[in-house]
Amino acid sequence: MRRLQILLVCLLAAAGLKAAELKSPNGNLVLQADVKDGCPVYRLDYKNRPVIKESRLGLEVKNEKDLRSDFRIAEVHTSAFDETWQPVWGEVKDIRNHYNELALTLEQEETGRTMIIRFRLYDDGVGFRYEFPQQPNLNYFVIKEEHTQFAMAGDHKAFWIPGDYDTQEYSTVTSKLSEIRGKMEAAITPNSSQTPFSPTGVQTSLMMKSDDGLYINIHEAALVDYACMHLNLDDKNMVFESWLTPDAIGDKGYMQAPCHSPWRTVMVSDDAREILASKLILNLNDPCVYEDVSWIKPVKYIGVWWEMITGKSSWAYTDLPAVKLGETDYTQVKPNGKHAAHTEHVKKYIDFAAEHGFDQVLVEGWNIGWEDWFGKTKDYVFDFVTPYPDFDVQELNQYAASKGVKLMMHHETSASVRNYERHLDTAYKFMVENGYNAVKSGYVGNIIPRGEYHYGQWLVNHYLYAVKKAADYKIMVNAHEAVRPTGLCRTYPNLIGNESARGTEYEAFGGSNPDHTTILPFTRLMGGPMDYTPGIFEMRVSKANPDNHSFVHSTLARQLALYVTMYSPLQMAADMIENYEPYMDAFQFIKDVAVDWEDSRYLEAEPGDYITVARKAKGTNNWFIGCTADENGHRSNLTFEYLEPGKKYIATVYADAKDAHYEHNPQAYTIRKGILTNKSKLTLAAAPGGGYAISVIEVTNPEEIKGLKKL
Repeated sequence: MRRLQILLVCLLAAAGLKAAELKSPNGNLVLQADVKDGCPVYRLDYKNRPVIKESRLGLEVKNEKDLRSDFRIAEVHTSAFDETWQPVWGEVKDIRNHYNELALTLEQEETGRTMIIRFRLYDDGVGFRYEFPQQPNLNYFVIKEEHTQFAMAGDHKAFWIPGDYDTQEYSTVTSKLSEIRGKMEAAITPNSSQTPFSPTGVQTSLMMKSDDGLYINIHEAALVDYACMHLNLDDKNMVFESWLTPDAIGDKGYMQAPCHSPWRTVMVSDDAREILASKLILNLNDPCVYEDVSWIKPVKYIGVWWEMITGKSSWAYTDLPAVKLGETDYTQVKPNGKHAAHTEHVKKYIDFAAEHGFDQVLVEGWNIGWEDWFGKTKDYVFDFVTPYPDFDVQELNQYAASKGVKLMMHHETSASVRNYERHLDTAYKFMVENGYNAVKSGYVGNIIPRGEYHYGQWLVNHYLYAVKKAADYKIMVNAHEAVRPTGLCRTYPNLIGNESARGTEYEAFGGSNPDHTTILPFTRLMGGPMDYTPGIFEMRVSKANPDNHSFVHSTLARQLALYVTMYSPLQMAADMIENYEPYMDAFQFIKDVAVDWEDSRYLEAEPGDYITVARKAKGTNNWFIGCTADENGHRSNLTFEYLEPGKKYIATVYADAKDAHYEHNPQAYTIRKGILTNKSKLTLAAAPGGGYAISVIEVTNPEEIKGLKKL
């Protein structure tokens, strides 16, 4: 078979055949690749419907002949691959990696340079990348721009955020592609660091829906040693083109052959649920590089955090207008009385975590330097090892250990990446010495070195450097304000979470749209899990801070559902612990819900409207179901055929009350219990901005169901 394949390649090359065709394993997707007028092109069809019309490929190289013209096809190679692998943690226990591959070897006639474009076609989409083999005429080169096109087949409905080199913390806009230009100015809301670049530039993961019912998603996979890709729209022709994040002098990538770009991905289906269930991006990443992964564990945590976000408390120990690390003597200054990260307060959180079965307690604002870091672009702000006088590191870690709880470290870098790398080994050693095994890092503000952007090649390399260095110390990383994920958690599973989007904190900064959590799984979560920080029970922020009149755009029942619909192996009960006390019956779901899964079923999905998910807890026969809905609410007719036949289950349903509403009655909910089997049916309604959550626990003792009726 191998000899026949080689012979076929040789015959194709000898015959000068240019066009190549590749079908997905199930035949629904067809990819065509060719060279026209010296430029590589491709197109993609799904069930005989155009997804990507003929689009050009290539790169513009600084001070050299570009890599998008004067090419001919030197070789065509096809192959197939099929394996099943197990993630360290994930939505499912087993992932199938099944694709057909086409590799076009292109030769540039004038220069003799070679470039390979490799396509991997799955049943749910395609990934392709540029590869540059080692060769005499292409060694070091600088990318001026990548010119990968995605020519759309229509003026699709799109779910987009503004293209920006520094932030993804925008509210998603839903519009036609042709409307992006007119809506861009209003979409660019303030942020601590932002650099929008075009009136039609948007970020990936970009979700779209065609008029004839195709769901299309564009993103990238395995972003390593390369700049983050955005998309710039030619809105006259409906053609997106890649737009890389530059460095401080405007260059977009420094390459040395042999090397390759990240994968450019297009997912497509006529069923929105298949987009959510896709593992294409994970599959395009390399396998796990660690031999020992026993130290990497999913985490459910609480934290000293929301009270600072609301403005009730302070990260800073004093109200000094300015401090200098190593020069300010905190023992000689007056505390402001609002500092939250003090020993006795943290002990209360440790007690709560121990009582209710949480793994860890995050504490922000524990270390010196918080007084004047924000917006100052200071190089030397934090040393990541020196606590404020009221935070006793040793005592707290001993206290936490005695309760079977760990503390979670917080490293706010203030975007001074040079300073963080300067201290990184010392900071990680300090964590190990004091019992920490997980860190939440942050990159708020404009990047230092000055002029660099959050999503440029230099910063992309830094984020991965921090993750790999953390692995040397068996530390898990949850990076905030970092580049959005592209599936690297498969290769480096200690990258247990990211923010990289508009999380729950924005509910205290004016609020997010009620459709926000019905869109994020289709966009931001395509590349990896998000530390969204759900679980807010007190929706009126003024209850914590009378000067803050924001409110959380959600019902309480939907806050429970987010633990299922917003997949993450890192889940926080984000509210202040005192806000859970009046609602401990509802809080039970947060205590019960798993953070690692054996199976996941997307039951209903429509981007911007609703998502309903059922997940089976790893190593058990228990399921958890969640539904999140937009401002119009949603009605579900549920069946349970995925439950094991012949078994009985106790279902606890946490639902919106009939009069619940995210604006005027968010805390109205009902709880009821009953018996389920795989033949059961259930109708539930999610209120406007609401949802529901269900725990489905296998009956192991007949006594457990005495007095319960079928739901």
